[in-house]
Amino acid sequence: MATTPTRSSPEDAGSALSSTEKIVELADHLSACADQIHERVMTEIRSYGGKPVPEPVQASARALFEDEVLLRQRANGLYADAATFIVKGLGKQQAQLVKLTADAAEKIRKIGVIGEVTGLVGGLLGLAGAAATGQPLAILAAIQKVEKHGKALNALQPKPPAKAG
Repeated sequence: MATTPTRSSPEDAGSALSSTEKIVELADHLSACADQIHERVMTEIRSYGGKPVPEPVQASARALFEDEVLLRQRANGLYADAATFIVKGLGKQQAQLVKLTADAAEKIRKIGVIGEVTGLVGGLLGLAGAAATGQPLAILAAIQKVEKHGKALNALQPKPPAKAG
């Protein structure tokens, strides 16, 4: 079972990606998302109980496994180069980035249809790649993509029935 890295403390209200520790924290959360991708795909495959997995599901699973590997590579690159990738002037708080990636990992874990998570995973890959460039505009665009796909996935979740009263 994957573990989710700890969240930032309230005192950590500085600009996102403005220190080595913050970049490492983002890399930790991206790695946690990769763990959730792996778990979700494996759960989907096991759900067929040894029976043949339909081709569309196989295709989605293969694509997500490739994305998982790429996300891990990008997170590992952030770990390796954290000291050189300090982004100033991003205008986002570290806690926002941490929450965004933690929420993405949870959505990946809970999504009902595996193919629906590909846009969110693409956004995470974009965030990981943009963080490595150190360019605030690319990072902000990637954050917006993750947020957009997260909201879309929220809309797919069934709403609890209204209480009579």
